[in-house]
Amino acid sequence: MDFDQFPSMGREDLRDFKKGIDSGFRDFSREFGEAIELFFEPLLWFLVWLEQLLQATPWPIIIIVVGALAWLGSRSIKIVVGSVLSFFAIGYFGMWEDTMSTLAIISISTLVCISLGIPTGIMMARSDRAQKIVTPILDIMQTIPAFVYLIPVVMLLGIGKVPGLIAVCIYAMPPVVRLTNLGIRLVEKEALEAADAFGASSTQRLFGVQIPLALPNIFAGVNQTIMMALSMVVIASMIGVAGLGVPVLRSISNQYLALGLMNGLAIVVLAIIFDRVSQEYGARLQKHRQGTQHD
Repeated sequence: MDFDQFPSMGREDLRDFKKGIDSGFRDFSREFGEAIELFFEPLLWFLVWLEQLLQATPWPIIIIVVGALAWLGSRSIKIVVGSVLSFFAIGYFGMWEDTMSTLAIISISTLVCISLGIPTGIMMARSDRAQKIVTPILDIMQTIPAFVYLIPVVMLLGIGKVPGLIAVCIYAMPPVVRLTNLGIRLVEKEALEAADAFGASSTQRLFGVQIPLALPNIFAGVNQTIMMALSMVVIASMIGVAGLGVPVLRSISNQYLALGLMNGLAIVVLAIIFDRVSQEYGARLQKHRQGTQHD
């Protein structure tokens, strides 16, 4: 075989293949782009509404709500005090509005990931075939660089909040799917046999036995999803998402070290608060589960 001609032939075929993909995607975006934008319109409205609500709410109310949520999740005075003082510091250093914007997109993306991820994980746990199909998709979602899937999203929807939200969800959803699947599969056979002995249907067994026993794993997945969503804040800001990532990008382009460090630390503070509260809540669920099993 003449290998000297092989690379040139391969390049020509590859060039035609790339042109076919580009032209096909352009045709698809022209024909269905408007319909896709209309589909995501309610999500955009909800995101804008939550962001405006958080920014318009007086800061004492936000801090009280943060402290209350931290207490409900962790039952730890240290975590509550740390959360409240962290938000005081964020406001004192002039990062309040950007933090509220970041909280809005993280909250919405987490809700989307939970709404789609937990049912997908349940489907994978109930079907080996579904697990074989979904697992490679999750591998791609976790390993493909964010800038790669930003290209078609931006081409379809343009620059704005929704493309950033979609990018965050693509990157952050796999942990909650995987851990939901794992948690349900790890439920003891004895518990399932007991449910069957009492005549429970498959739906009753799922919602009455499997999901309650898998809650620690599911909340561990939610915890990881929140962490990964926060790690996407800076990248999402590159396509028009307001928040703490915008000053970080500005500091990179203008070499403002203090600005970048302060806003980066604010992202870290949010991550620590979410992590500690969700971990404590998961630990409480685990203790409750063990106590129920001993009883």
